[in-house]
Amino acid sequence: MLPFHRVAADDFAAVNQLIIDQLHSDVPLVENIGHYLVEAGGKRLRPLLVLLCARAVGYRGRDHIGLAAIIEFIHTATLLHDDVVDVSEMRRGRLTANAKWGNAPSVLVGDFLYSRAFQMMVALKDMDIMAILSDTTNTIAEGEVQQLVNAGDPEVGEDNYLTVIHKKTGALFEAACETAAVLTGCTGEERTSLKLYGRHLGLAFQLVDDALDYRGDPSALGKNVGDDLAEGKPTLPLIHTMANGSAAQAALVREAIEQRSGARLVEIVEAIESCGAIDYTLEQARVAVDKAREHLAFLPEGEHKTALQQLASFAVERTA
Repeated sequence: MLPFHRVAADDFAAVNQLIIDQLHSDVPLVENIGHYLVEAGGKRLRPLLVLLCARAVGYRGRDHIGLAAIIEFIHTATLLHDDVVDVSEMRRGRLTANAKWGNAPSVLVGDFLYSRAFQMMVALKDMDIMAILSDTTNTIAEGEVQQLVNAGDPEVGEDNYLTVIHKKTGALFEAACETAAVLTGCTGEERTSLKLYGRHLGLAFQLVDDALDYRGDPSALGKNVGDDLAEGKPTLPLIHTMANGSAAQAALVREAIEQRSGARLVEIVEAIESCGAIDYTLEQARVAVDKAREHLAFLPEGEHKTALQQLASFAVERTA
């Protein structure tokens, strides 16, 4: 357990129990897949953000437990759908649900998790939170479609890429922090600050993920290096290489994206490294994290603020 998890250990245990309770279904397959996903673990950063943000502003209630579980259900549903779209076979070192049970069950259980999240949202009886999370799920779906459109297209530029990763990743980080602010009765200014902390943190996480896809350890990542290339995803390391590498390097990357092929992965990694594309991507992540930290200034000093700061540091220091 990482330091920022330990601060919220009791709340986290309550969230995990609620997730198990809310996975109940009269259809055994729903529970089987749901429990399989829960047992896979993961960092659970999005629900953690709800817990830490709520406690950092002095919240003493219990509704943040339900909100954190809602955020995790939304995230898990997106992963189920994501893995089907990407035809992924491994996640967190285990078979994906679609590889184990097939595409149809994965999509339908993803739908179950989305709908269960909205049932739980209604129980909170807060229209602001429902509005934020309704908009967020729509934004995530839009980001997924845009990523699908971008696949195989080497003309995708940095601005387009940043828009997609905000929609796919940053939006839920942002929503986790903003809904915690709404739940706890923060002022408008405080709500905006926590929202922006989440936005920049989510951006940093995705940037680092995209860098690790070409520099990470497969055993630590729980997936194969170069998976993005095989899917034709024009991520920032590739975009930077095409813009700043030699003509031969740019042509090599363009061809790989167009063909959605990792056949020349070793050469492409060499090109990415030689033109500083990984370092550039990681520097953009550090810039995003610095911006995230700035938005924590209003919080009172304490272990929860410290945990949020540590989480920002972890975003750019992690290797998996």
